[in-house]
Amino acid sequence: MKKLTHDEIASNRSSLDSIDNVNKLPVYVLLDNIRSNYNVGSIFRTSDGAMIEKLILCGYTPHPPKKEILKTALGSTESVKWEYTLNPVEAVMALKEQGVKICALELTENSNKYYDIPQQSFPICLLVGNEITGVSQELLDLCDIAFEIPQYGIKQSLNVAVAYGIAIFELRKFFDANPQK
Repeated sequence: MKKLTHDEIASNRSSLDSIDNVNKLPVYVLLDNIRSNYNVGSIFRTSDGAMIEKLILCGYTPHPPKKEILKTALGSTESVKWEYTLNPVEAVMALKEQGVKICALELTENSNKYYDIPQQSFPICLLVGNEITGVSQELLDLCDIAFEIPQYGIKQSLNVAVAYGIAIFELRKFFDANPQK
């Protein structure tokens, strides 16, 4: 087994020039009131890896060109479509009008396991909430479904960027295995 060089890896990847021609995962991701620049940068980088449709930053979530985001994102702020809007409810309502299903990454009384994705879930908007308080009840009231990542230790949750990584790549795996009609 030989480790690939950076050039070998890059030869199999999209470039910024061709990014608009890539088959993107039909997932919008809405970050609401994320506190940490580093979490936002990490989410940008993970979003590039999963090749999502768009990242929507809301509330007091920091956004580029903050140097901490750019450092952690490693250029993915250029490859991931993104926008900032103050009001997450307006963003969710606009997506719902386009037929996008709204899904919270949150522990709720009837949340599904993150790997139990219903058929015909796409396009979907994954709501990711604050590191301490999670997705607000106001946004949960607009959701069609919620996904949770079961916890088996003494802590109730994972770091928001880690939880997002788990959820988005499960959505990518499901989408790739179940082509939408």
